[in-house]
Amino acid sequence: MSKQGLQVPIIQAGPAEKQKLLAQIPKLAGKRILVIGDVGLDEYILGEVRRISPEAPVPVLEVEREDLRLGMAGNVAQNIKSLGGVPILVSVIGRDSGAELLRQLLQTAGISPECLVVDENRPTTRKARVMAKHHHLCRIDYETRKFISPEIERQLLDTVGEALSSVDAMIIEDYAKGVLGRTLLQKLIRLAHEKNKKVVVDPHKTNPGDFYAGVDLLKPNFDEAVALSGLNYDDLRDHPDKVIEVGQALQKKTGAKEIVMTRSKEGMTIFSGDKVVQVPTFARQVFDVTGAGDTVIAALTLGLVSGLPLTESCMLANFAAGVVVGQVGCVPCTTAELKAYIESTD
Repeated sequence: MSKQGLQVPIIQAGPAEKQKLLAQIPKLAGKRILVIGDVGLDEYILGEVRRISPEAPVPVLEVEREDLRLGMAGNVAQNIKSLGGVPILVSVIGRDSGAELLRQLLQTAGISPECLVVDENRPTTRKARVMAKHHHLCRIDYETRKFISPEIERQLLDTVGEALSSVDAMIIEDYAKGVLGRTLLQKLIRLAHEKNKKVVVDPHKTNPGDFYAGVDLLKPNFDEAVALSGLNYDDLRDHPDKVIEVGQALQKKTGAKEIVMTRSKEGMTIFSGDKVVQVPTFARQVFDVTGAGDTVIAALTLGLVSGLPLTESCMLANFAAGVVVGQVGCVPCTTAELKAYIESTD
């Protein structure tokens, strides 16, 4: 049978599966996950637009409130924390007001900022979103996209090396801001495997697939998977029915034992060895998908290290994602919300 003709089993979450997931949630508590990658601040400037500026044909936002949240790897860490785990966040920040705000947010969330490495020549990444109700008017980025220096890289490796023995797994969060270069990434993977720690990666589509060679589990979305696979993007981006072809090409390219491809309303497609299965989405209402991938990788990894098989870990992650997409911005999923959501779904 051709790849396109292969029928993919759909794994449903029936009453028995839901009870198993609910029983597993307390076992996530205390699991230690090292998270390394790009970190930053998400800023929200919210209000209403009632008029156009007399200075230029642009809307005038009447600001009602401002909000600061943890972004990128910081959001992964706070999802691990809110689900009962213990995140060890390793990243690079500047010596600026953004760094101080980031530390304050981490401490408020109960996450230690001690493993953040300061780079004097680099600003702390900040993304300011200007919004009228649920509508984005614009985004303002404060960042430098360049790879870190060899000295900062050594500091990161030393920090990871000291922490690895005490953790259950490592998540690598790549947002292509410059923290993760190819050399550093391969050293991190090798270091984790020397300590027998599972490596789970959220990749960035601007890198080639072999950039992530040797990882245990890769979690791309469909567009990222197409770009990373090396296949012709123009032939595949409008043909999600070719998802199996893309996933298997990506397995070959990276050597990853397992790939979890997130596909929005289609849920997840899981590639584990020669097996391919589908887990449907459990989202009822979608307001904002910002940060949903962070929630997925946090819940998925916690599920795996607590003893759940991959398919059930993906179910758990899909339920957690269903919680956060019903809210605006990067918000973590708590254990209470996760339990309530699982119990409330049909």
